[in-house]
Amino acid sequence: MVAEDSIQANFFSLTANFKTLFGVSLVGSGSAIPAQKITNDQLAARVETNDEWVKTRTGIRERRIIGPDDSLSNLCFQAAKAALEMADWEANTVDMVLVATSTPDDLFGIAPKIQAQLGAINAVAFDLTAACSGFLFALVTSSQYLQNGAFRRAIIIGADQLSSWMNWDDRSSCVLFGDGAGAVAIEATGSDQNALIGFKLKSDGARGECLSVPQEKDYVNLVGPFKNQIGRFSNIQMNGQEVYKFAVREVPLLLKDVLRDCGISADSLDWLLLHQANQRILNAVADRFSIPKSKVLSNLENYGNTSAATIPIMLDEAVRDGRIKSGDLIASSGFGAGLSWGVALFRWHGKS
Repeated sequence: MVAEDSIQANFFSLTANFKTLFGVSLVGSGSAIPAQKITNDQLAARVETNDEWVKTRTGIRERRIIGPDDSLSNLCFQAAKAALEMADWEANTVDMVLVATSTPDDLFGIAPKIQAQLGAINAVAFDLTAACSGFLFALVTSSQYLQNGAFRRAIIIGADQLSSWMNWDDRSSCVLFGDGAGAVAIEATGSDQNALIGFKLKSDGARGECLSVPQEKDYVNLVGPFKNQIGRFSNIQMNGQEVYKFAVREVPLLLKDVLRDCGISADSLDWLLLHQANQRILNAVADRFSIPKSKVLSNLENYGNTSAATIPIMLDEAVRDGRIKSGDLIASSGFGAGLSWGVALFRWHGKS
């Protein structure tokens, strides 16, 4: 009994030490976008719309769409490779490759393929599905492995190809989405240098039908009286008004909670980095906290809503053009299908 008590005490002591010794640092970023650029005016040749109508309601002027000579997996690889290079890591030192996507080009997942392409031979690789919240959920998930001492380095990729699941004759939705991939490199560090200051993640499946890509219920005869379902999904189903109301209500409430719990005031933030879904949502959240527009990161105009890719693409752009500098404090939120949403406060520790 004494021996068992001793083992248990040592286990809890080790766990406590992990919590005090390990933080996480964001040290590299990368992004990749398709070559095909579709403007609002070009979409007007297919559906009844125009540049002014789309821009006024969403902030979007154009989007990138994956064509026949590219793939989501390739974009993921390019983004991850750029993040590795910025971090100045050898690929074989990576312990985890985590891909946040709802639209993999292999239903069984694409993270192992990216791991192989990178040459990250020592990394475990898997996909995570949380739609537009995916990157933030993946960042928090991977950070837990680093903070408890299980892993040292990880590449987190957010990527989606929603163009494949779009009804391009529905003007209310086809103007909103685009394709792309973004990535960050994170590594374990001392707790005194921990960049992930605080976070909260939420889900509400009762409202999931507001934004979904459901299976089509098509069945064929198998043998005798038995039938089997054909593996097929519908186009994106979205109640735009409900999703908008959900975002402008829930994101500020959760951000307020995280700021309070961390003892940080909104005016201490260097940047507000939200999922790029609609410029009106970004403006509404910023106004709620009296955050000046100069601190709100946005590239919606150029890419539209790239789902899990929006936050890491925007982060990478702002790092590479010098807006985000080492030590900057960033409040980020992902929100969307599930319904799911989350907030994270973190500092950028990489190059600037």
